[in-house]
Amino acid sequence: MATRRVEAVERALTLLESFDENRREFSLTELSQATGYYKSTILRLMASLEVFGFVVRDERGIYRIGPACTRLAPLAGEGARLEGLVRPVLDALRDASGETASFYIRDGDERVCLYRENGRHEVRHHLEQGARLPLDRGAAARVLRGDSEPGDVQVSMGEREPSVAAAAIAIRRPNGELLGALALSGPRERFTEALERHRNVLREKAEELEAHLPHGPVSF
Repeated sequence: MATRRVEAVERALTLLESFDENRREFSLTELSQATGYYKSTILRLMASLEVFGFVVRDERGIYRIGPACTRLAPLAGEGARLEGLVRPVLDALRDASGETASFYIRDGDERVCLYRENGRHEVRHHLEQGARLPLDRGAAARVLRGDSEPGDVQVSMGEREPSVAAAAIAIRRPNGELLGALALSGPRERFTEALERHRNVLREKAEELEAHLPHGPVSF
């Protein structure tokens, strides 16, 4: 079995494993210190990981875990069970509104688009599954910060992107604990005209989803 190992793959995985809850960001120098690898080696490996979305690098040259890791995470263990409950709801939301439907969870000071179904219009809000966004702006962000009462639909108009509007509602476990945010988003002008209809369909689908959530633990 040892003869089948690939050193470059193992080094790339070692780089990924350097990230954890206590260390979410690394500079090139810090990665070199953490792994003992030469900077030139790290640059080559991280460039490949970046192409496939497993890491992202910002304008400062700081590396973070990328959206591909979040996309694959639900496939481990029992994660597909939650996806099986959420996907039909997102499909129904998308079909009823024509806009992009998404399900967000909170991860520290960020929100993660765990699942999404992009809208059917040619002009739409395209959202990447696994995308990480801040918690300081947007309808879903307010929901995940706990700013909503049960049944409230939060609305944002151009808060994160001037041309994009969104509406979101909290999804709670049977014990009342906040699980995530169910959201619709689309071009601001078109979205505004149908806002009340979007509010109603969000409330309807949120009730349906919550009614099917198990009383036990839910895996992502």
